[in-house]
Amino acid sequence: MTSELLDQALVEEATKKSGLIWVRGAGAPAARAVWHAWADGGVCLVGDGAEQPLAGLADGGTAEVTVRSKDKGGRLVTWTATVAELSAGTPEWDAAVAELKGKRLNAPDGEAMTERWARESRVLRLTPTGALLPVPPGNLAEPPVPSPATTRRPIPAGLPRLLAKRRKSK
Repeated sequence: MTSELLDQALVEEATKKSGLIWVRGAGAPAARAVWHAWADGGVCLVGDGAEQPLAGLADGGTAEVTVRSKDKGGRLVTWTATVAELSAGTPEWDAAVAELKGKRLNAPDGEAMTERWARESRVLRLTPTGALLPVPPGNLAEPPVPSPATTRRPIPAGLPRLLAKRRKSK
């Protein structure tokens, strides 16, 4: 009994403090990093539409959640969860969206994002099943999933000179 309570406390505290978790839905080839909010004993996610992709997560399915340490960024705990899709307009959806709204950074539509989420996105709750998975041995690093949101490009040739001029003028 004590071990179960300690495991539950570890999952809750680690997940609350981590700004990013890795989630792999049943049948998905790899875990995907997602932002989240912890509310009412589970992880709340918003995705699809213009938000983060939630491929492999289906209502009634299962997921594997890996949480990193806030201090060092390494894998801290991996736990299993059941997935539930919340319907827009229900009290559960409203509570989840209230938590998620505070965690969403740089929303393109500001306060109107909740209406957009209701129209085009899915809000999911991942509830821990109580089962912790052992930390797998070795390095689980994988190349990033291809995305049009890439920002890495070569710096313009004149940028170092421009920055040097700014430093001299100050």
